[in-house]
Amino acid sequence: EDVIEPYLIQQGYLQRTPRGRIATLAAYRHLGVAPPQSAEGGLFV
Repeated sequence: EDVIEPYLIQQGYLQRTPRGRIATLAAYRHLGVAPPQSAEGGLFV
């Protein structure tokens, strides 16, 4: 876990926020999954 998180952030798949970590659009594209549709300012970017 201590090694994986920095790698995912460096690759642009995770983003640190005051609320915690969130998956980026690049992560959803890499996984082939549609990102959730949320209101502006929601949990996902």
